[in-house]
Amino acid sequence: MSTLSDLLAEHTGLPGTVADHLQLVVAEWQLLSDLSFADFLLWVPVGQDDPGDNRFLCVAQARPTTAPTAHSEDLVGTAVTPHDHPQLQRAVREKRICREEDPRWHMGVPVRRETIPVRLDDSVVAVLSRDTNLAVPRVPSPLEISYLGSAADLCQMIADGSFPTAEPSPDVHTSPRVGDGLIRLDSAGTVVFASPNALSAYHRMGHAADLVGGPLASLTRSLLSDPFDADEVSQRICQALDGQPGMRIEAEAKGATVLFRALPLQPRGQDAGALVLVRDVTEVKRRDRALLSKDATIREIHHRVKNNLQTVAALLRLQSRRTGNNTARQALDESVRRVTSIALVHETLSMSVDERVDLDDVVDRVIPMMSDLASAGGGVTVRRQGRFGEVAAELATPLVMVLTELVQNALEHAFAEGEGGEVVVQAERSARWLDAVISDDGQGLPKDFSLEHAERLGLQIVRTLVESELRGSLSLRGRDQRGTEAVLRVPLKYRR
Repeated sequence: MSTLSDLLAEHTGLPGTVADHLQLVVAEWQLLSDLSFADFLLWVPVGQDDPGDNRFLCVAQARPTTAPTAHSEDLVGTAVTPHDHPQLQRAVREKRICREEDPRWHMGVPVRRETIPVRLDDSVVAVLSRDTNLAVPRVPSPLEISYLGSAADLCQMIADGSFPTAEPSPDVHTSPRVGDGLIRLDSAGTVVFASPNALSAYHRMGHAADLVGGPLASLTRSLLSDPFDADEVSQRICQALDGQPGMRIEAEAKGATVLFRALPLQPRGQDAGALVLVRDVTEVKRRDRALLSKDATIREIHHRVKNNLQTVAALLRLQSRRTGNNTARQALDESVRRVTSIALVHETLSMSVDERVDLDDVVDRVIPMMSDLASAGGGVTVRRQGRFGEVAAELATPLVMVLTELVQNALEHAFAEGEGGEVVVQAERSARWLDAVISDDGQGLPKDFSLEHAERLGLQIVRTLVESELRGSLSLRGRDQRGTEAVLRVPLKYRR
């Protein structure tokens, strides 16, 4: 499904400022939909270049969380004419909110349509359609009356061009929503309505009485624990009463954590008070702190594992120096390399906040270590081409092990004693696969070589890790000119 930006770019010639304003409208309109108990559709004219084309295209759609939807189907991308929806053209022409006199039936559902012109500066750039499902009878209540009255003021502000505003950023994706808690203030800052959830949030902060009839700014200041937060929240509420939009703010009181956001209400330029959205996020913050503590513990474990592995590597290195048997010394040196490469992965994870490893960094640190331990001497160079990128922690250790074993295998067996050459680790990544080719320009594979029957410990480790841990594929083959290449393919997403 195309996004709002895609549809605007493909079907309209609207300038960037208009598109940005429509993005702001869409960012805020879940609030409007919930307050209105209605679906909202955003329509833009598509015939600017053709005077005979007077169609409107639906470029976005929102459904209420407080009432049944009027449109179970997705209407984004649908075009209508003034004959199909006459109120759209009327809202553009008259620059005011228009309502159909009688409900119309849509797919067996009675729907009441209203259109709200979206004004930017002095021009109507789009139209909002507010479609209410009338199939479910609603009994008027203080909550519903307050919601609808607040929605009417905000819709009028859209028609006036005073809502939404670009500055400051409203942080709507993390702000409280209507169902979290809503408080309506009059122009003097007195509470005229508080939803049950809003009242519960204030009870968590230590206010036992009702909110209606009291000055919200001073009351909130008296409840909050931190003086700075108390002044800031109170100031945001007062600024909204003065017509200034505010960003969300978080504050604590008596162990409760509450999000606040204040919105001015100024339909037709007249002060009508403000809306204050509140959300009790105490449990969310508790879980966040628990997750942060867990993440810190996991990173500390990785750090300790890294230290232990480095200790093991140091002991093996010490034992290697004291061993007179060349075969045993070589085996110990290979073990040092393997343990050290695993330790590097855990070192990276000890500094990661999302259990992901930058494989390029690890490989670039392992390559010099392998060159030092290689028996081929200093005449062979190792370099990396391309990028591996980041991989999940469960892939990192076996993948680094496989790469190091394949490089080490090339260093040890591709070149004769004292012979120079090059080993290249080439990486290529797609959305689904990570491909690596380890190639050398050495003497090539023996004629009777078989990966499945190879007795070298390194290749046996590689084959086991590729099949059981990485769920990937590996092949060794000769190059066209000279040398060998190991081709590794690993899926980036798999289920164990």
